Amino acid sequence: MSDGDAVDLALLGLRVVVGAVMLAHGINHVFGGGRIAGTARWFESLGMRPGPLHAWLASVTEIVAGGLLVLGLLTPLAAAGVVGVMAVAWITNHRGNGFFIFRPGEGWEYVMTLTVAGLAIGALGPGSWSLDDAFGLEDLAGTGGLALTAGLGLGGAAGLLLGFWRPPAAS
Repeated sequence: MSDGDAVDLALLGLRVVVGAVMLAHGINHVFGGGRIAGTARWFESLGMRPGPLHAWLASVTEIVAGGLLVLGLLTPLAAAGVVGVMAVAWITNHRGNGFFIFRPGEGWEYVMTLTVAGLAIGALGPGSWSLDDAFGLEDLAGTGGLALTAGLGLGGAAGLLLGFWRPPAAS
């Protein structure tokens, strides 16, 4: 195996794993447990209003971004979806609960890991084993890919939080 193939294999693995995690979360929000209505109630409890809008927005973003990452298509945009959803989750639900995910309220280690993985994918690009490469879109990597991923992901998260997040009063 050449060095280039090793990098492509690693990028494929990273994209598919992060993409599958995002797909699973989005599908679970829509079809699992409390379905979209339960997800909406949970978002409302976090201060994301209106809850149904944010339940659908997060779920569709997770499903679309996850699918695009698995395919390696429009990779910086897909990675921005990961970054945006995880940044909102980090701020609204995980930031005050310590580092470890197994702490009460769930700490922020998981969302931090996915946020950084999304940024890394945006910077590194999809690799040669991707639809981006097949369609000649591989030049979306590097500084431009990182800027696009961070700008859309973090900028979108900031805009969403400023516009719609009304944290519950501390008890």
